[in-house]
Amino acid sequence: MVLHSTRWLALSYFTYFFSYGIFLPFWSVWLAGIGLTPEMIGILLGSGLVARFLGSLLIAPRVSDPALLINAVRVLALLTLVFAAGFWVSQQFAWLVVVMVGFNLFFSPLVPLTDALANTWQKQITMDYGRVRLWGSIAFVIGSALVGKLVSLYDYQAILALLSVGLLSMLLGMLLRPSVMPQGETRQQESAGWPAWRALVAQSWRFLACVCLLQGAHAAYYGFSAIYWQGVGYSASAVGYLWSLGVVAEVIIFALSNRLFRRFSARDLLLLSAVCGVLRWGIMGWTHELPWLIVAQILHCGTFTVCHLAAMRYISAREGSEVIRLQAVYSAVAMGGSIAIMTVFAGFLYQHLGHGVFWVMALVALPAMLLRPQVAAR
Repeated sequence: MVLHSTRWLALSYFTYFFSYGIFLPFWSVWLAGIGLTPEMIGILLGSGLVARFLGSLLIAPRVSDPALLINAVRVLALLTLVFAAGFWVSQQFAWLVVVMVGFNLFFSPLVPLTDALANTWQKQITMDYGRVRLWGSIAFVIGSALVGKLVSLYDYQAILALLSVGLLSMLLGMLLRPSVMPQGETRQQESAGWPAWRALVAQSWRFLACVCLLQGAHAAYYGFSAIYWQGVGYSASAVGYLWSLGVVAEVIIFALSNRLFRRFSARDLLLLSAVCGVLRWGIMGWTHELPWLIVAQILHCGTFTVCHLAAMRYISAREGSEVIRLQAVYSAVAMGGSIAIMTVFAGFLYQHLGHGVFWVMALVALPAMLLRPQVAAR
């Protein structure tokens, strides 16, 4: 079966983020449901995020020929499904560590490789990337809301079942043939040795430190908000709706970003994101009343979306191959490594401080106001 390339890409984003919308908010609930402690959950989630870091940094850049992108995402989707099947095999802690690492190692490179595929196709066919990528955010909302409702009806077992269905759908969708196969020049790896990487990090350390703090501060939210909210009396479906609200706010800001932030520099956006982070995590540490949680979730568009927009603006100001390298470092370190480290600490802090962990996340975001890069890259 042949599918138009834009629809193939939209389907890939939809099935990936549908699965991610199940995994990200509710995997800690599944782990708690099988009897693990918050510290054990933090170790598992942290090990998975370290694997995400390695997958984004080591696997994705290895696919240098655009013509190989389709086969690459198919293989990764298959391996992701194989490791997800491992969650059905055993619930021993050591086994779960192995499965979490394998699952995240192959699941994480799918987004940068799919984005690379979109960039390749934009040069071959007429395609509005924003409208295609939007299906991923819509799918995340559907996935988190649906699994929340199913958990309310069938308990935590519904999480793994729906995740397995989502991943199988992703693989089947990617096995369809796109109408236009990607073509392009092989990305050269010149000047990509250790000196080039070291120089890039030295030049951009303020930017990387800033985004690591802002994204890392999400660790307690990603890992323990669902457990916390259920513990204070919210149903699983309500938790799913709260998570969906955050992504809806994200979608709106992405859609209006050019209009809202046209005159903002990357430095300005990072300041705005840091302020939103201090406010959001402070609110979650202060109260669990629904009106304030709604405010906190709306602020997701500031803590995540504005930070991501700042990163894209800063990275796009680089030249040539530096763009690819800095994108890889940002995806691996800020979106993987920093959250992984903070998730391990968040598990320990949540076990001993409860919702006080969110006050700690507010303190983590605070230094980003001072660490912003001095050069206002647009």
